[in-house]
Amino acid sequence: MNLKIAIAEDNSFLAKAVIEKLSFFKDLDFKFKGNNGAELIGKLEVNHNIDVILMDIQMPEMDGVATTEIVKKKYPHIKIIMLTVFDDDENIFNAIKAGANGYLLKEIDAENLHKCILEVINGGAPMTPSIALKTLNLLRNPILIENDDAVNEIKLSNREIDILEHLSTGLNYNEIADNLIISPSTVRKHIENIYKKLQVHNKMEAVIKAKKHNLI
Repeated sequence: MNLKIAIAEDNSFLAKAVIEKLSFFKDLDFKFKGNNGAELIGKLEVNHNIDVILMDIQMPEMDGVATTEIVKKKYPHIKIIMLTVFDDDENIFNAIKAGANGYLLKEIDAENLHKCILEVINGGAPMTPSIALKTLNLLRNPILIENDDAVNEIKLSNREIDILEHLSTGLNYNEIADNLIISPSTVRKHIENIYKKLQVHNKMEAVIKAKKHNLI
């Protein structure tokens, strides 16, 4: 049985990457993409014979949380996996309240994405480990607020902000180097400095923390 998949994603580069991951598996059948929640809902009105929607959170016109709520009311049979770069507490909480069945980070590899789609179809609630941990913490301490005041004092240079913005669109070091007309080793050096300043260990954490504190 082929599973019919739809995607809601406004970044065409990231959408293409997800579609490519789906294409490796014969049992997954990509049907259509909406550039935002409103467009996705319009397409579902024409064809709601969909098993799973991979839903971005931050989209223009209608975000992923509002879209999830509407889809779940109209088409309760459709499973929704949030597929996002954000793992901040408020997004997780709101997405779960809206009825999301799973919550994964976009950096997930093809094999794990496939596994999580099958899991959600079989009644599971797949979550990236870091998100599962945050969800448990939210349940234990609903009013726990991260104390990240130190981050607000961090000053990133214009070049570091440029590089972070490029990272947030999913580009790799070489592509960033080409865009900014600098060498890949210079990009790597800047990224090391960004990690130190933000006190993070990978690009996803860097992007999430920078967005959370309005640095990009």
